[in-house]
Order: sequence, then structure tokens, then C-alpha cells
Amino acid sequence: MASKVLRNVTHCIFDMDGLLLDTETLYTVAAQQVLDPYGKTFTFDVKEQIMGLQTQQVAEFMLKEYELPMTWEEYAQQQAENARKLMKDAKLMPGAERLLRHLHAHKVPFALATSSGAEMVELKTTNHRELFNLFHHRVCGSTDKEVKHGKPAPDIFLIAAARFSDKPTAENCLVFEDSPNGVTAANAAGMQVVMVPDPRLSTENTSHATQVLGSLQDFKPEQFGLPPFSN
Repeated sequence: MASKVLRNVTHCIFDMDGLLLDTETLYTVAAQQVLDPYGKTFTFDVKEQIMGLQTQQVAEFMLKEYELPMTWEEYAQQQAENARKLMKDAKLMPGAERLLRHLHAHKVPFALATSSGAEMVELKTTNHRELFNLFHHRVCGSTDKEVKHGKPAPDIFLIAAARFSDKPTAENCLVFEDSPNGVTAANAAGMQVVMVPDPRLSTENTSHATQVLGSLQDFKPEQFGLPPFSN
């Protein structure tokens, strides 16, 4: 496949779960705990379909997929309670801190655009408050009233761009994502997107990204017109 043309950008927008924080493994445990009483197994082929979705979307999908005898609200509450016990220990993904501190040092504006609700973001970032305070702003999809439609719709990224003080165009924004739904959302917003996927994802589910990397450690800012790393 021919390599895609990379355009210069001025602003960055980051997903959080599975990209900046290693929460996806914890979410897998939380979901499996809901399924255990019913003798069901949370498989990766199901997981890759719901990555990046908002709370209600995930819950409704899980109910249908596993034929669970509960409402989506009950599923969401059970999984959230399980997740809360796990998320305070969320670790940073490789290269995340280096990239965020680099952008901040060079005055490149960056925002958070996560499908998680505001309360869960606070919980997950318990041990990383100072780093996450470097973001210009946060858009928390599950609790932000302006985000009418979750990923793969473009709403969250368009809103994130609009909340920068200098209102960059979509073409000037670079999104960082790990999920196929997130990449689709960024594309729909008219933005380039760097994808750091779970290595188990098929090539078919990563081919729509502008660039695919093994980890954030592999990102080269200068390829998008941003200041290069000095080390």
C-alpha cells in the first residue's frame, strides 16, 4: 500500500483509553466480571467492535451480543462499579508522557477527547494529575451535553477543535487514537489521525488511519510539521 501524504498541523487531540492510559486491559476484566455469572466469555472480536464507544452504546451492544437479562443501565452500572475498583491503578502507555511534555514545552496546543465520562477521567488519572493538567481542555463524551453522537460520529473531535481558543480548522488538527471507531470519527471530522492499535487488530481495521505506529514512542513530530524531539 502506498504511504499516505502527511500534512502539517498546529494542534493535537488525544483519545485516552488504550492510547495514553493502559485502561483497556482493566476494562476487559471489568466486563468479564459482569459476564461471569452467565458463563459467557468476553472475546477480543467483540471488544474491537466496542472500543471507543460511549457508555450506552457499549452496554446496548453487550446486552444484544451476550443476550443478558438486564437493562443497559444495569449493565453499565455493574461494569462501572467493577471498573472503579481497578482504574485508579491505570498506568501510562509507552511514549505518552514524553510526547505530551514535548508538545507542552514547545507550546503546541493539545486537548483530550475521550468517550469516558468526567468522573471516570478523574478516577483513571488519579496518579497522573499533573500530566493531565497540561491539556488545554477536555471533552468527556459520555457526560458532555454537546456531544450528541459518540464515536464513530465526528462530534467529539469537532467539539474538541472548536474549544481551542484560536479555533483551528479540522485540517490543522492531528488526532491520536487506538480504536477503529475513533479513527473513523477523526476521518469523518476531516482530520488526520495517527493510530496506535492493539497488535491483535487486523490490518483491515487499521488501514483507514493516516499513520499506524507500534507505540507513541515511534511518533516523529516533524513528519507533521511539529517540533522534533531533541533526544
